[in-house]
Amino acid sequence: MARLPRYFVKGQAQHIIQRGNNRELIFVHDDDYQFYLECLQIAMEKNKLLIHAYVLMTNHVHILASPETETSISKTLQSVGRRYVQYFNFTYKRTGTLWEGRYKATVIDSEQYLLTCMRYIELNPVRAGMVEQPGEYPWSSYAANAEGNDNKLIKSHEVYRRIGANEVERTLAYRQIFRSAIGKADLDALREATNKGWVLGSDRFREEIERLSGRRSVAKPRGRPKKVND
Repeated sequence: MARLPRYFVKGQAQHIIQRGNNRELIFVHDDDYQFYLECLQIAMEKNKLLIHAYVLMTNHVHILASPETETSISKTLQSVGRRYVQYFNFTYKRTGTLWEGRYKATVIDSEQYLLTCMRYIELNPVRAGMVEQPGEYPWSSYAANAEGNDNKLIKSHEVYRRIGANEVERTLAYRQIFRSAIGKADLDALREATNKGWVLGSDRFREEIERLSGRRSVAKPRGRPKKVND
């Protein structure tokens, strides 16, 4: 089955997931996380990728980012992947691939889902039972988005900037969002769209993405078309 082309709409946020091969560990010690972030910063700046949120889990990575060029995402991840695999294999005396094939990504409707996606990403360590509060986990963007900590990786999205008139108001409003759980419908929609590579948003948004990207936004209906009686 032929691979579908990647979506590209300049400046439109995408939720990206890259997993370790066979769900194996891709981070073992703190130095590993730090080196990955250093690689990511260099690559994102070179390839014009604007990152709004991220989390590094033990065996996978989530990134929410807006590409400025058609190759911003692919070249960023290729660059990070090459450097990090060399480092990881050398450090842990291993050989072979580290990643589980292609990364997964989906375009999201920023007005409807951007803040939900940011929260989904930064709550991963909480859902995994690794910490009780997202601020306790050091390898995510939560400290930057919710507490205003300096993070050179993070470029705030317009939707995020609109939740407050200044940094103090924005971080306070952002923390307030985390007081309520993400609804099951939104969780399911985020997971399905990203894992299957389809657009996440309203019918109108999906139609616009199809027009701009030249690629269908949802799967074709299964089975033969129904016959229509004369």
